[in-house]
Amino acid sequence: MKGKQYHFELMKSKITYDLLIIGGGISACVFASKYLQSNSRKKIALIEAGRGLGGRSSTRISKRFEGWELNHGAPNFNISNSKNNLQLNSYIDELLEKKFIKIDDSDLVFLDEKLNMESIENSDFFCGNRYLSLNTMRQLSENIIGFNKIKDKIDFYFETLIVDLKFNNNQWIISSQNGDEFKSKYLISTSNLLLHKRSLEILNINQIPLRKAIPLNNDKSIDLILKFLEKQYFIPRLTFLIYTNKNYTYKDFYSKQYRYFYLKRNLENKYRFERIIFQQQNKKIGIVVHTKNTDLINSYSKAKDENIFIKNISAKFNQLFDGNTSVNLLSGDEKISIMKWRASQPSGCAVPLSLQFNRKYRIGFCGDWFEGRGFGRIEGSIMSSLKLVSKFKNLN
Repeated sequence: MKGKQYHFELMKSKITYDLLIIGGGISACVFASKYLQSNSRKKIALIEAGRGLGGRSSTRISKRFEGWELNHGAPNFNISNSKNNLQLNSYIDELLEKKFIKIDDSDLVFLDEKLNMESIENSDFFCGNRYLSLNTMRQLSENIIGFNKIKDKIDFYFETLIVDLKFNNNQWIISSQNGDEFKSKYLISTSNLLLHKRSLEILNINQIPLRKAIPLNNDKSIDLILKFLEKQYFIPRLTFLIYTNKNYTYKDFYSKQYRYFYLKRNLENKYRFERIIFQQQNKKIGIVVHTKNTDLINSYSKAKDENIFIKNISAKFNQLFDGNTSVNLLSGDEKISIMKWRASQPSGCAVPLSLQFNRKYRIGFCGDWFEGRGFGRIEGSIMSSLKLVSKFKNLN
């Protein structure tokens, strides 16, 4: 998706936005689309470090292997609390009515220690209703932000990593890693990278950007949100995207778009894979392997030869599915790319929703890092965004 693009020198001197949104994930898209429904004349920009929308629920459009689009993060999402939440329930119904999403009825099983397939266990990620984008997960974000031509009212800046925040004279000044500067009356941060201590290492800076912008003891709510985030940590992950040969098929002629295999704890410890997701696309089957195993992530970081590392991954895959009645083994000449996640799933301490908006400093926050049934999941991203929109009503 391409929004209006301005030359940065022109933007520095002449353009001040009414609202800047940092991050391009589901929460950013939900907030932008809902906010613009009643604020269509506002000047809005969305700034994203990646190549497109979606965040952790996005789709890799391969530059190396033409014709492949694989969901490399969350391939689907579940809503566990819609019955008790009218606002959330109404929004999900809206997405269904627009045909942006559909019920996900894909096979979803656990592999046990003996490699038997069992029905999925109940957990936060599987309870309630599961949904799929009608196309890719990236397309879901684009559909949300593009409905009613809303995307034409937003300036998009992709591959732009924000590293510094300033608040002067009731205005936010945001600087990117490349030295680009943005100005805005209000700021929305859907990523908590700029609020969290992990920013020091990732961005190679000396002070957390929000703390630098608003020093300690200047505002109690800002101090509180940073205190809660100090206790929040993130689950690191690697993702292996396997582009199979054109003749790769299932043994049992499975026809649905997705197929999910989750490994029980002992099996995950043995093979170091968390989940394996098969994705049918244009009569081809792509495979995405997720791991949060620290040893495997560290071994990748230290690997001197990536080809040898990839061969080991293929061997583990074949060992895991050897004798499986549904899945064929890899031939050994598949193409595999590897993603190391910088923005990953939050865990530990959730941030109270009461800290979402600070009127004094004209800043709001949303994402899956807030408290509630959707903590760490897309449900939380959607819910926090809807709540933040309501808190932004009647602002100049």
